[in-house]
Order: sequence, then C-alpha cells, then structure tokens
Amino acid sequence: MQHREVTLDDKYELVEGKAFMTGIQALVRLPLDRKRLDLGLGLNTAGFISGYRGSPLGGYDQQLRAAQKWLDTHDIQFWEGLNEDLGATAVWGSQQLGLFPGAKYDGLFGVWYGKAPGVDRTGDAFKHANAAGASKHGGVLAIIGDDHNCKSSTLPSQSEFAMADAEIPVLNPASIQDVLDYGIHGWAMSRFSGAWTGLVALADTMDSGAVVSVDLDRFDFISPDFQLPEDGVHMRRGDSPLEKERRLRQVKLPAAQAYVRANKLDHVILPAPETRVGVVVTGQAARDVFEALAALGLSPQDAGRLGLSVYKVAMPWPLEPEGIRAFCKGLERVVVIEHKRPLIEDQLRSVLYDLPDGQRPTVEGKRDRDGRPLLSDIASISIPEMAAALMKIIPEGWDTSRAEAYFDRIGRAGEAARTNASETVRTPHYCSGCPHNSSTVVPEGSRALAGIGCHYMANFMPDRKTDMTSQMGGEGVPWIGQYWATEEDHVFVNLGDGTYSHSGSLAIRAAVTSGASMTYKILYNDAVAMTGGQTVESGQTPAQIAQQVEAEGVETIVIVTEDPTRYANVKHLPRRVKIYDREELEEVQVMLRETPGV
Repeated sequence: MQHREVTLDDKYELVEGKAFMTGIQALVRLPLDRKRLDLGLGLNTAGFISGYRGSPLGGYDQQLRAAQKWLDTHDIQFWEGLNEDLGATAVWGSQQLGLFPGAKYDGLFGVWYGKAPGVDRTGDAFKHANAAGASKHGGVLAIIGDDHNCKSSTLPSQSEFAMADAEIPVLNPASIQDVLDYGIHGWAMSRFSGAWTGLVALADTMDSGAVVSVDLDRFDFISPDFQLPEDGVHMRRGDSPLEKERRLRQVKLPAAQAYVRANKLDHVILPAPETRVGVVVTGQAARDVFEALAALGLSPQDAGRLGLSVYKVAMPWPLEPEGIRAFCKGLERVVVIEHKRPLIEDQLRSVLYDLPDGQRPTVEGKRDRDGRPLLSDIASISIPEMAAALMKIIPEGWDTSRAEAYFDRIGRAGEAARTNASETVRTPHYCSGCPHNSSTVVPEGSRALAGIGCHYMANFMPDRKTDMTSQMGGEGVPWIGQYWATEEDHVFVNLGDGTYSHSGSLAIRAAVTSGASMTYKILYNDAVAMTGGQTVESGQTPAQIAQQVEAEGVETIVIVTEDPTRYANVKHLPRRVKIYDREELEEVQVMLRETPGV
C-alpha cells in the first residue's frame, strides 16, 4: 500500500484516488471538476454561481468564499444573489454568452442554489430560463435544498413538484458520491437536452461526510442515439414563446430521458436471480431501504435470493420509461418507496399501463394493492415504517423471528417513551446577547406579526404576543387584507434586516399604499443569523435604510439603540428621524402605535 500525506486541500485538489468531504464541499468541488473536464475536451469554459442561502444549503456561500483561490484559478465567478429569483435570472443570463459579440469563453456553466421557499418564489424565472434553454458549452445545474421534516423551516418541503411544474428534469442523489456524479452528469444532460437540470439537496446528505472517488476518468459519457432538430436545442435569439414550448415538450424533455437511458443512470442496485417483487427507490430512500432490510434481519443477498430486486431511479421527473418498464415487466408486484408525495408512483402506472395482462405488475406505494395505507406521504418515511412495508411484500421462505423481535423492540421503546414523556415543552429563545431578545417585546394591548428569520421563534414565546407569519417578503401584508374589517386599529410587524434586503422593502412599499396603520420593526444586527452570520449582501446601514423607507413614503421613522451616541456624527440620516435609547423602547412603541399610517 502506498501512503501519502493527506491534506485538507485534497477535497478540491485531487483528481485521482479518493478524498474526504462533506455534502456542501462536494457542491463546491462540482464546478471545479466541470472546468477540468472541459479543459480535457479542449473547451475554454468558465462558471457562474448565484442563488440564496437557506438550510440545508445555509453554509454553501461561506464554503464557496473559503474556496475562493480555487474558484479564481478555475475561472468561476460567484455572486451572492440579493434573492433567489434574481440569482436565477443572473444564471439565465450566463447562458446568453456568445449570442452577442465579445465572449471571452466558449461557454459558461451555471449553478443556481436555494432552499425550497426560494425554489417556489423563483418559479417564474425558472420557467422563462428553462424555456429559453441552456447553451451548447454551458448548461445549468439548479441545486434545490429540501427540508422534509421541517427541522429549520416554516413548512416541510419537497421541491421535485416545483421542478416538474417548471418542466426542469431533476436528479435525486442518495449519497455524496451521487452528488459528485449526478452533478457532472446534470451539466452534460443540460448541454445535450438544452434544458436546465435540478439536483436535490437534503440535510442528511449535505451535513454528512464521506470518502468518495474523485477520479475524473470515472466518467464515460455516452451520447444518446436521439434525433435532435437541425437548429439544435440551445439558447437562441428571436425565439418565439410557442416555439419554446414545442421544443421543450417535444424535444428537450425526451432528450433528457434519452441521456439517462444511454448513460444508465437508472439501474438495479439489488439484483435477484429470479425477481418476483420489485422495489423502486430514489434519493435518500435508496440508502434507507437497505437499513430497513437489515432491521428485518435480511442481508441484501438474502433479499435477492428471496426474489426481491431494487431499482434506483436517478431522475424521478420526467421518469425514463424504457429502463423501468423492462425492470417491472412480468413481476407480481412493484412497490415504490419515495419520501413525501408520490412522484414516481403515478408516472410508473402510466408507463406500465400498456403492458399486456399477465406482464403488468400491481403498483403499490402510498397505498397497497387493496387500497390500504402503506407508506406515509407526511415528513420522511421512518425505517420501522419502511421495514413494516417491506415485510408485507417480501416473498415467503425466510425466518421472520428477527423481524418480529425488531418490531417488538421498537414497540416497547415507543411505549417507554410515551410513559416517560412529560408535559414540559422546551420554549425556543434567543441566543445570549441577541438584541432582539428585547426588541421583539410589544406593549400591553398590542400584538405583532411574525416574519421569516430566527425571530420567527417569537411565535412560540408566550410573552411576545406574536402570531401568524407570511412568506419571506410578505411581512405585514396580511394586515392589509383585514385592517379595514376589524375594530383593531394597529399591529407591529417584525422584519429582519436580511429579509428587508432580500424582499421585505417591497412589503413596506405595499403597506404605505394601503392606508393601513402598522409599525415595522426592522430588526437590525448586520448579520443573517440563521445561516451562519453572513453580512447582508446590500450592506445597508440603519441610516441608509431610513433613507429608503422615507423615500417610499414612510413619514414616522425612529431608531432605537443601546448607545444613542453612535449616531452623533452619522451623516445622511433623514432630518425627521429621532434616536432613542433602548431603555425607552416601551414608550416609543406606545407612541408609534398611536401614530396613523406606516
């Protein structure tokens, strides 16, 4: 065995062998490898990355900045988007390189990143950009961060359906190795098909670490035997809307399916000598299914001998039909295991519909063949739930005693947990020293509307009298829809400075036009605290924010600070703005509550 020095730079520098990295670092490495592969193809390309952070991609921007020297040497430009849809629009622009004179590179490969709420708000940009198309030597990878169990979100999320609505093919990796492999294939598929490619990012993958192969020669790209139109599928000038739609539906999406088929991205990961029951998995479920089998006391070899075979789908939408039809043909039953809502399951029924009787298996998933609930579409499917479903479908002929012991143990553990459960619930609270520990308090007789940010916790703190929230950028706007129909005449609205920069300033403009009375509390701390303490992109000072909201028509503006002397020499502060000590917060809020307007 040859030994060599292992360094922290291996994750980005090595181009052969293996290296340790986290899921986030794998995303950082991806554009470096794309540039390296392009150089091997004789292409002088560059990369462009933009988007907006949010768990599980909360630290992606920080890791990119930490890797700045690698970005620079590989011609990769990173711009932190002011919000997700503007970031996507900039990535859309990267594919327009070469349509006009002056291009310095053969193409720009793009990366967009964002959490599920950002995916939702970016729908219009996605649809326009995907319809317009990727460039021949560019391609776009849209990294979509999902929080299935709502660990750090205001709603659970599953973004594959948003991608399907935007008609963007989406890849769902099961591991960090998949992230590296699917990411590179995603760009190649984008270049071949002319469509963007989505890449799902889950916390279980992004927050984990693994030793993975970084050999660039592991890739063997196969160009599909697929008839492309003479004028191609890529970004062009003077493209009509209906022609974009025709090309997307009739050419680009089938081309993406052809790419998956030719490169065998969908494949059997657990073979059986004589398959009787098929299991179809994607993403995280491709790992979980083996853990569930182990819980039943079955090794993969044991399961295979019993006639159970597992087929892994790389691209859950649009489902590649030929490979999965060949896998399912002639089986007794096929069970689709996918977390959250059924995406593959419904497509699979359509794919298998025309098979002859006797060759068409029963398709099960969220419900079994008798119509009874089988696998949950809420949160993530737990290992015990998955194991229970597998136990119902595994062909007979195995010792179930270990499985029964497992379920007995799980049942007793659950009963013990219920027995020991107390009524005490830990109340969320602010970090020590956070100024918003006090600034989210409202006077007696008032209430506040919550916003997106760590101050969202005020919803769950009884003394804050804060309830109801909105999407990011809609803070306070729900009040517009009701103030005129209630005797309540005022509300406070919490709005973080990061959200103000992202999209909240427009909500203030809307409030001013409405005639409602409300007080926006712009919670300024010069850091986006939820995602690692990054500086707000626009970098506004309180004086600049005051100028902006005054220009929007806000007449009463005050600054509350623990040290009013800080503002003694501040320039460009609007004349009417008054400065108050934090100790006067109660009196100031009462005054603002009684002031009409915004």
